[in-house]
Amino acid sequence: MNAILIAVIPVAIIGILCAAMLVVASKVMAVKEDERFPAVRECLPGANCGACGYAGCDGYAKALCEDNSVPANLCVPGGASCAKELSEMLGVEFEDVAAQVAVVHCLGDCSATEDMVDYRGMESCAAAKMIFGGKGKCGFGCLGLGDCAKACPEEAICINDGIARVYTPNCVGCGICVKTCPNNIIALHKAVRSTVVSCNNKDKGAVTRKACSSGCIGCKRCEKACEYDAIKVTNNLAAIDYEKCTNCGACAEVCTTKCIKIYDLNCN
Repeated sequence: MNAILIAVIPVAIIGILCAAMLVVASKVMAVKEDERFPAVRECLPGANCGACGYAGCDGYAKALCEDNSVPANLCVPGGASCAKELSEMLGVEFEDVAAQVAVVHCLGDCSATEDMVDYRGMESCAAAKMIFGGKGKCGFGCLGLGDCAKACPEEAICINDGIARVYTPNCVGCGICVKTCPNNIIALHKAVRSTVVSCNNKDKGAVTRKACSSGCIGCKRCEKACEYDAIKVTNNLAAIDYEKCTNCGACAEVCTTKCIKIYDLNCN
């Protein structure tokens, strides 16, 4: 019996000491949480899309509580109502959210291009991308296997006629599809009337023409037609400077392959 007590007592004392040390450490080393954090986090929609530039809603809420210079209107999915709640809670001036929607920069549907290989692998754009850059003739275009559609929390994207298409009224501009697309053909645009180069091909014109009849061939007709110097051809692909663009439509009118389109992206 004495032998058992001799063994148990030291273990019990060590356990008590360790417990006491842990309690003290939890008090001394505790990271104090801003009392506003739970309420601020509750205002955010929980999409964790990263469109605000932070690591999910928790990251944005923490930044808002810790730094008064962080704008309260960065949550695109939450919209103006979320921005208003946050500004009132944090005591900062309300600024409206610039609504954004996703746009697919590709017109390479089944009528414009065709498959280069008979792909029979996993129904995933990312997987197909690993095999010769995809199944289509255009290595820059939509892979058409729906990774973006599967990732979209609002069911705003579908695959139709071989390419991704966005249903603008459902799109909240979270940007998840942008990060998901392995060919980087999806981008966020302000939800207004907008001129869009619906192509991502950077090959020379002759190569692009063989791959897709709707691709930009870098002819520079659009560049010459724009009196506002808002469109330039770089790396064989036209790109629009939206700070200068007036949506006059001159570039779309002269585009050889009609890959420049004017879309009404206002979802209201």
